[in-house]
Amino acid sequence: MAAYMRSVFCLLPFESKAILLGKRSSRPIAESKRYVRGLRRKPVNVLFPEDDTSKVIKPKSVPRQQQPEKMEKPTKDIRDNAERKFVNERKSVYTVPKDVQKRPITQDEIAGLRFERAFSGDKRLSRVVSVARSRTFREHQGKILLEGRRLISDALNAGAIPQMVFFSSMDRLLELPVVKLKRATLVKVKFEDIKIWSDLVAPQGVIAIFSRPDPSKLKYNSDYSIPLSVICDNIRDPGNLGTILRCADAAGCQSVLLTKGCVDAWEPKVLRAAMGAHFRLPLYSNVHWDDIENHLPKSVTVHVADSGNSGNRRMEIAEPKPDELKTSQKAGYYGWVRAQPNHKQVDYEDYDSDSDNEYELSLPTVETKLYHEPWAQSTTALVIGGETHGLSVESVQLAEKTSGHRLFIPVVPEVDSLNSAMAASILLFEGRKQLMQQLHSIKSKSQIVNRTKHVIK
Repeated sequence: MAAYMRSVFCLLPFESKAILLGKRSSRPIAESKRYVRGLRRKPVNVLFPEDDTSKVIKPKSVPRQQQPEKMEKPTKDIRDNAERKFVNERKSVYTVPKDVQKRPITQDEIAGLRFERAFSGDKRLSRVVSVARSRTFREHQGKILLEGRRLISDALNAGAIPQMVFFSSMDRLLELPVVKLKRATLVKVKFEDIKIWSDLVAPQGVIAIFSRPDPSKLKYNSDYSIPLSVICDNIRDPGNLGTILRCADAAGCQSVLLTKGCVDAWEPKVLRAAMGAHFRLPLYSNVHWDDIENHLPKSVTVHVADSGNSGNRRMEIAEPKPDELKTSQKAGYYGWVRAQPNHKQVDYEDYDSDSDNEYELSLPTVETKLYHEPWAQSTTALVIGGETHGLSVESVQLAEKTSGHRLFIPVVPEVDSLNSAMAASILLFEGRKQLMQQLHSIKSKSQIVNRTKHVIK
């Protein structure tokens, strides 16, 4: 014990020993050697109490660990397998697990159609729906997303090509024209999965992916159509565009043209607002103004809808009278062309144009008519401008070229303007009424002529 304490005392630092000896101690402090050897001593032999030195217990020797055998140099096959295993492990982070991929797909049959049951971890619905909602994907890949029994049925009856249909129950699938689904891939999924990826508040349990329809290949019912077309100019609100398409379908229009700058007609909001009008009348998207006349009859008369408002300029300009509207020489007086800054002091109102050189253009002159006056007497096209950007100067030039008019819907001074879809519905049904009256008058005249010829004979 004394040796142990002596060794511990020697291990203490210089300052600690000074404290133990005291400040007044005159004894010289010499740094001693560290006797660590005593702490590391281990008994080698253990003697029994009988002092019999013949029996000695030696500590058991720990067996040395067997040295591993020398590893052979990996061959090419071993390296290839290791690399393949590493690559597969990395792929499993981004793909479906192997046990899910190797799981056999169960196929059933109903009404002569084979369908698949989505297994656990199937990502086809989420992947297809998320990609089909992108406008870039719809335009480049040529696919659209339809949801709901009525919309899918209208597309199938019009001749659209289905690619993949997801349904939650057999009853939902049988509500569709199953005869036209033979070429499509049918997948039965859980209703919870459809509810997650659906845009509807109350999903109907069926989602379909179609090829982007070609208007020239679809079948339309033209029994009730009239010689009236609609040109949408800078309509950027999905709800307004869908409502205009629905009104055009209800009024019996023969076609709808969408210029560049309009919202995509195949967006889910536009499809819901149109209620299947995409598949009941020809719809042409992204049409340039140079090609507008190629989609219209040769003897067409183009009219433009006047919003009757131009933002803050309404406060500066007095309310026009009906007599002044007929003699007006500048369309910009009444805000039917959107204003933009004009750096040159030119004697005409500013406009919204797609042309780069604004100084070579001149504002056309188009006469004004009230919407209830006769304006639809022959083949007619109506241009509806957006609420934000208004009509473009190209539409006004086309109206001047075809001897069209600027149709004006008067509103009280306190009202800013009408909604684009509301103005379109008023003008379309007024145009239908005038065209039907014109057709009836022509028929009555032809009948009178035929009767007179019969009497003469």
